[in-house]
Amino acid sequence: MTSPIFFSCLLVLTWSQSGVARSPYQAVLQHSRVRGRQQGPNVCAMQQPRGSDKKYFANCKQWYHRKICNQPTVVTYECCPGYEKIPGERGCPAALPLVNIYQTVGAVGASTTKMYADRAQLREEIEGPGSFTFFAPSNQAWAALPTEILDALVSNVNIELLNALHYHMIERRLTSEELKHGSSFSSMYQDYHVHVHHYSNGIVTVNCARLIKPDQHATNGIVHVVDRVITAVSNNLHALIDVDDDLETLRTAIAAAGLSDLLQSEGQYTVLAPTDEAFRKIPPETLNRILGDPVSLRDLLNYHILKNMRCAESIVSGTPMETLQGTVLEVGCDRDGLTINGKAVVGKKDQLATNGVVHYIDQLLIPDSAKTLLELAESSDVTTTAIKMFAQAGLSGHLKGSEALTVLVPLDDALAGMPAADVGKALSHHIVRGLLSSKSLYHNQELETLSGVKLRVFVYRNNLCIENACLAAHDKTGRYGTMFTVDNLLTPPAGTIMDVLKADDRFSVLVGAIQVAGMTELLNQPGALTFFAPTDAAFRAMSRPRVDELLRDRRQLSALLKFHLAEGTLVRGGVSSHTRVENLLGDKLELGARNYTVFVNRVPVIHGDLMATNGVVHGVDDVVEALPPKAEREQADGPTTSIGSSSAHSESGSFRDDNLFQKVLQSRSSRTMSVAGQ
Repeated sequence: MTSPIFFSCLLVLTWSQSGVARSPYQAVLQHSRVRGRQQGPNVCAMQQPRGSDKKYFANCKQWYHRKICNQPTVVTYECCPGYEKIPGERGCPAALPLVNIYQTVGAVGASTTKMYADRAQLREEIEGPGSFTFFAPSNQAWAALPTEILDALVSNVNIELLNALHYHMIERRLTSEELKHGSSFSSMYQDYHVHVHHYSNGIVTVNCARLIKPDQHATNGIVHVVDRVITAVSNNLHALIDVDDDLETLRTAIAAAGLSDLLQSEGQYTVLAPTDEAFRKIPPETLNRILGDPVSLRDLLNYHILKNMRCAESIVSGTPMETLQGTVLEVGCDRDGLTINGKAVVGKKDQLATNGVVHYIDQLLIPDSAKTLLELAESSDVTTTAIKMFAQAGLSGHLKGSEALTVLVPLDDALAGMPAADVGKALSHHIVRGLLSSKSLYHNQELETLSGVKLRVFVYRNNLCIENACLAAHDKTGRYGTMFTVDNLLTPPAGTIMDVLKADDRFSVLVGAIQVAGMTELLNQPGALTFFAPTDAAFRAMSRPRVDELLRDRRQLSALLKFHLAEGTLVRGGVSSHTRVENLLGDKLELGARNYTVFVNRVPVIHGDLMATNGVVHGVDDVVEALPPKAEREQADGPTTSIGSSSAHSESGSFRDDNLFQKVLQSRSSRTMSVAGQ
């Protein structure tokens, strides 16, 4: 069944039946008409954020979320532009009478503009012949004007006030459809241009003032009611920044980075201008390093310049915007304030220039590309424990230097409860030579750490791992190095698989069984194997007759062990739903993960990711058996009751681990004597 929201949005596609593309404003207006049609003809649905006097024609996204600038909205219904009510009838059935601009301004909520037109002796002009576009400030716009500016205008009505009103006029008729994004038009005040932006969300601005009632037609032109009094623009971005006492540090930085020409060039940019106070909030060591490094400084400044011009009124939701530095900032709003990456850092807004707009911010935005490795790690809120331990281990110096390195930083959760001494020792293996990118790593690639240890890369369908540590977040590339966030404390390989088993008391019986089966060489030779290794507990769970049978038949014992061995190196992070591997007998082993536990043929892995130079060992406390046919068709993500668990065999003649080990040794000894006798 088609969603009502989807259906209503289909009705307001930006193409009319005639095949002519509608402007974004017209598409949003049509959506508002659809939403308001149950109230009667020519009724538009408006959304008004609670606690605000602003109203917006509803677009699909805002209507669905019932929020604008993170504030819940109240839905009201008003006559669509150009229509009015008739007493006793539903909706707004009557078209507004077509009168001249002077009378139209008074009828559409701009009576203060009409009054000032009288005072400035503009009435005769806008009542008479001609074709004009009048961006008429609303009553609220005049009321919001600073007192000193308003007093200066009305005290000199024949010059200042008349000039101000003429700057709101264009000597031709322009509908919202013709107010194209990025266009500018000569005003009737000394041909100073007004600058129009028509955004994809339906917002239309002139000099960053929003058109709140567009397309009010008159006999001699058209009126667009705007939400503020606009002023003439004559400076480019560079000149605007150059004359502001609060931007002294920014001016110096722009000159040092060679960006002056860019800010004087033609274009449509948005500058997020950090004030001197914003620069003072940065630690002096960091700030001096960036200011003294031309590459970092240029990246820093380009990170504050958006590729497109965005007036504050156009931002009514979080929108990703690309910077000249090449990364993306999330620009949004919260009530009447702008936010950057969710933080309310914007102060003064909409300082308009001929080639863009400036918004002042009170915090410096430092891109990853201008940070040291230590600063990259410190900017993450999920790796704070590792950063402290890098410092305790005396490794911070490497993270602050200019050597090309890649640091693997474990998540806080991965280090929880681990002794600091053990972590500190292991972290020496977490700094790799070279500036790496996860996108360029490949399977079985070998990396070298600062400590000289070799690490392997494993590429899986669902993950990318370096030894047992798998990537938990996107790379962060800094000025000199890259940071990988990983989900585990990394364990370098500790000898061959046989070496790993011999060094671990939990596998003492298995080691003897491998020697009896004649498989020692296989587990010592170069290659890549994954061993789901039965622990001593797994052998204790086996019945005495079964063990005796295995020890009498070397071929059967070898087959049992090979059933637990798979080709390739598969760490826990590489296991996902429906993972299948082939063991050395050619059978399929079914793997899955549930609640952070990996299962192989429904047997849980208890001791995982014991890394070896020729593979990996995963300890299991039950011998892994073949699944029955029905289970093979299902994903074995874990047992409801353990198959082959030690509890299942506790009453079937089980015996102590040392007895079994003696039997293994006796079997080995008898075989050796037999060979010697021959």
